Amino acid sequence: MELLLAKVWTFWISVALVVSAILLVLSVIGMYLYKVVMPRYPKR
Repeated sequence: MELLLAKVWTFWISVALVVSAILLVLSVIGMYLYKVVMPRYPKR
């Protein structure tokens, strides 16, 4: 039973880590676009 719980726990922890890593990458890209690219092209 403990082995099954260990597999289930590691599965859900891996899902949480992957989702948080994807959100981190998207937020870094978004902040780059906001801070670096947007000032190059000012609004009219």
